[in-house]
Amino acid sequence: QVQLVESGGGLVQAGGSLRLSCAASGATFSAYTMGWFRQPPGKEREFVAAISWSGGIRSYLYSVKGRYTISRDNARNTVYLQMNSLKADDTAVYYCAASTLSTATSTNEYNNWGRGTQVTVSP
Repeated sequence: QVQLVESGGGLVQAGGSLRLSCAASGATFSAYTMGWFRQPPGKEREFVAAISWSGGIRSYLYSVKGRYTISRDNARNTVYLQMNSLKADDTAVYYCAASTLSTATSTNEYNNWGRGTQVTVSP
């Protein structure tokens, strides 16, 4: 099992940027595909981005392509989500997750989750 702790959320104006971090511990971080999900108020949790163990394969939700970038630093056991050109619709609790699968883009493919960090984008 890997433990995950997100940080970096906050309040930002539309058009602004935030960088989320997720620190992992308790297992071999480089063995996991890492993902970011979000849950807007009153909605279901949705996939945002994922990165393979080597960083060579990245996947994104269509609506964040070109605005968000997922990256990882295996030496620091950390995965990042750089979010630019933020919109009010990006407001959500953002979760970091780890999967033992080589690729994973749905919630049921991840079995390790952080507690989330709130991102609020004001219009």
